[in-house]
Amino acid sequence: MQELDKVEINFDASGLWILNIALAIVMFGVALGIRLEDFKQLFKTPKLLFVGILSQFILLPLLTFFLVVIFHPKPSIALGMIMVAACPGGNISNFITHLAKGNTVLSISLTAFATFIAVFMTPFNFQFYGSLYPPTAEILNTVELNPFELLKLVILILGIPLVLGMFFRYKKEEMADKFSKILKPFSIIIFVIIVVMAFSKNLQVFNKYIHNVLFLGILHNILAIILGFTIAKLFRLSFVNQKTLAIETGIQNSGLGLLLIFTFFNGLGGMAILVAFWGIWHIITGLVIAFFWSYKATKK
Repeated sequence: MQELDKVEINFDASGLWILNIALAIVMFGVALGIRLEDFKQLFKTPKLLFVGILSQFILLPLLTFFLVVIFHPKPSIALGMIMVAACPGGNISNFITHLAKGNTVLSISLTAFATFIAVFMTPFNFQFYGSLYPPTAEILNTVELNPFELLKLVILILGIPLVLGMFFRYKKEEMADKFSKILKPFSIIIFVIIVVMAFSKNLQVFNKYIHNVLFLGILHNILAIILGFTIAKLFRLSFVNQKTLAIETGIQNSGLGLLLIFTFFNGLGGMAILVAFWGIWHIITGLVIAFFWSYKATKK
């Protein structure tokens, strides 16, 4: 393996526990804003549900695999790209969709549904595409990734907080609304804290290798946004829903990706740097396109 593929980002056990708890709290906060009616509404419009799943869980991992094959990045960076594509949509997508004057209800519903199926699709897509590309398959073989352990962690971090949050809202709706307003901005703050925690003791490593992921990280994110927008357009969804699908596909749960990397890959350099950079960059691109679309909508 190349030099970057041997570098590890140090993250101690206490930091890993904090990361686990923080992500669970964020997912609980997302679930506080979800009602069973949101799911019912989504199932009443199966076309929207189909396009959302197609874009995020089928086409984005496939697009990522093609990018890896075309550009031949260092194996650990390639595995980081596959990890990002395998994760469900990020929880800040709802906030950015609202800013962009997209379909916020659709965004929340898709985030919730994507989180549920990510319990199975995230481990599957990561294992499938990671094993399909020989250089990344070599890393997976050396790490001896246990798919069942991966599935268990995803259930603990995504599935259980989501169910508990929705149950809490069902029982205490007014209180859930209050907590939800507090926890929404927390989702952005917590990711920044996660990145700072992860790299505060590894700044030399980050500065030394960040140039390896800049081009691919930016390209990958921009293509993900274009993919979501284009697929929605091809299926003749409204412009409001096109914006929503673009954001849902381009904003990934990189916090979950980092957790999986620190848990199963000991903070493997290329993976951790790529996913951390994506997490920062997708907030920038999300806000830029949100303010652009908001400005255009206001002007009209």
